[in-house]
Amino acid sequence: MKKKISKIPFNGTKEQEAELMAFIDENKADKSNLMVVMQKAQDIYGYLPFEVQNMIAEGMEVPLEKVYGVATFYAQFNLSPKGKYNVSVCLGTACYVKGSGAIFEKLQEKLGIGPDECTMDGKYSLTASRCVGACGLAPVMIVNDDVYGRMTVDQIDGILAKYQD
Repeated sequence: MKKKISKIPFNGTKEQEAELMAFIDENKADKSNLMVVMQKAQDIYGYLPFEVQNMIAEGMEVPLEKVYGVATFYAQFNLSPKGKYNVSVCLGTACYVKGSGAIFEKLQEKLGIGPDECTMDGKYSLTASRCVGACGLAPVMIVNDDVYGRMTVDQIDGILAKYQD
């Protein structure tokens, strides 16, 4: 699944930028530290928006395309912020056969976002995952650390209501 770039405006702080730049300065002599720098940047910002990728590329003196290539190749990197509540639906074989595709589609409709996107208010993000190892509970939806098994489309509203602040 192709990663999507966030539609949410970047709101990094000067403190975050200073922390990242200090880390880049410690690591820029060795280009093999690019991934370590990217991991630190994601720890600082929570994701790797274009602006942060650009800071890394300039600071590490590597092409922006290389940073973007690493960010999109490895599943650990996010180009969009994660919401306060990350909703993940298993699309592994057992879950998919039992209807997780319909659950994922309904969540996209209800939340108004696509895969790997975050709602504009930062409340929810939506992720399609591969097998989560709970095949006996298929289909499975996870909200942060809460696992919901034997899901149906009709249960979505009730579950999302638990996460209203």
